Amino acid sequence: MTEGRTCPLAYRYSPAELCSAPQQATGDVLYVIGGLYGNPYALDEIERMAQAEERQGHRVTLVFNGDFNWFNASDRLFREINNRVLDHTVILGNVDYELANANEGAGCGCAYPDFVDEGVVERSNAIMERLQAVAGDHPDIQARLSLLPRYRCLLFGGLKVLVVHGDPESLAGWGLAHESFVAGNESTLAGWFDQTGADVIVSTHTCLPVLWSERLEGRCRVVANNGSAGMGNLFEDPRGLITRIGLASPVAEPVVGLECEGLSVTLLPVDYDLDAWLSQFDRRWPAGSAAAVSYRNRIVGGTLLRAEDVTFPRRI
Repeated sequence: MTEGRTCPLAYRYSPAELCSAPQQATGDVLYVIGGLYGNPYALDEIERMAQAEERQGHRVTLVFNGDFNWFNASDRLFREINNRVLDHTVILGNVDYELANANEGAGCGCAYPDFVDEGVVERSNAIMERLQAVAGDHPDIQARLSLLPRYRCLLFGGLKVLVVHGDPESLAGWGLAHESFVAGNESTLAGWFDQTGADVIVSTHTCLPVLWSERLEGRCRVVANNGSAGMGNLFEDPRGLITRIGLASPVAEPVVGLECEGLSVTLLPVDYDLDAWLSQFDRRWPAGSAAAVSYRNRIVGGTLLRAEDVTFPRRI
């Protein structure tokens, strides 16, 4: 196993322990924000979205479920992103973990599966190496990151909402990736829901969005993976996505959504200032750099997925 494909033992946990001590969530709406990737303009827009909800009487809690760092490889932007995010409810992603608690041989800590090209792995390791050099000059932020949990279980609207970065077995697990749902992971999902006792599992990490649901013995189960808040997720669409869980319907139009036991679970677009972000991104990551090669086309043009590809089980 090479760096970037390994999964450190420190990332592992038991599904049975994840919701053993749930915490009561406050407010009427949860914004679960994964994969901000150091994009301050996406964060500006998410805060604006929350303010729009609050003008409608919705109390919004921002929950960051990891990888809020990535492209912010400068002292100023590194401090800005972390200081803004750490004022909220936060768990670690593999990126943030490796900035505070680097594991020898982990590389980026992405635990990339075999279907991910080796060039992607090598470039992610290079991005992490550069970002770790920046983080090393900010020990106060590294100390704050080191205290963050790897998961949270929240009681919200009478349901258990399990917030992870990867999947219910590992901080960098790929069991809730879009590719896993395409391949068919029903038996694994059933085991995780039974072991955790969760009603809703919210993930990110694997960069492509998913909204899955089933009804079993009169109760619904939901998985939401927002893909990325800080870059495009859909075909020719540069907007980020966040997971919104609310007691009321969203103010903005979602990409996809469903109702679960009185809760509205949706993926909301983050229509941030793309031109302003590209200007910053290109200065830090010029053509030919690791981040530009791996991500710039996606930042500009999204992915090959369309909205109908996000919802599972697939309707024929």
